[in-house]
Amino acid sequence: MKNKVKVPVWYWIVSILALIWNLIGAMAYLGQAFITDEIKATMPVEQVTLLENTPAWVTAAFAFAVWGGVLGCIALLLRKKWAKPVLVISLVGLLVQLGYSFFMTNALEVYGPAQGMVMPIVLLLIGVGLVLFANSARKKTWIN
Repeated sequence: MKNKVKVPVWYWIVSILALIWNLIGAMAYLGQAFITDEIKATMPVEQVTLLENTPAWVTAAFAFAVWGGVLGCIALLLRKKWAKPVLVISLVGLLVQLGYSFFMTNALEVYGPAQGMVMPIVLLLIGVGLVLFANSARKKTWIN
């Protein structure tokens, strides 16, 4: 079914920027998933220890977070209502990953306040914002 409701230009801008943001996250995931020993050798030992001790379920949560975000933003651009549940899955993946980092590791100590606290808060705000954005778009019938 073709969408007949015209969406504002800012909807497209937000959706495109969100996709770019999530593609950057996907690049970060791939960089971490396929990190080489050469790159590890350039990192502080504490960061390598955190990376090497990350359980598979946390890496899976990271994957759900980034790939769910990418897929959800593509759905927004296609004006599909399934954007919201996919973005919710992405947010749950992010919450699992952040929960592990904050409560089960010393990531804040290792990465410092900017990368260890500010960035996770930004990620969380964007994740929640995208779910709310998709919900609002659905209510306004911009996506269906």
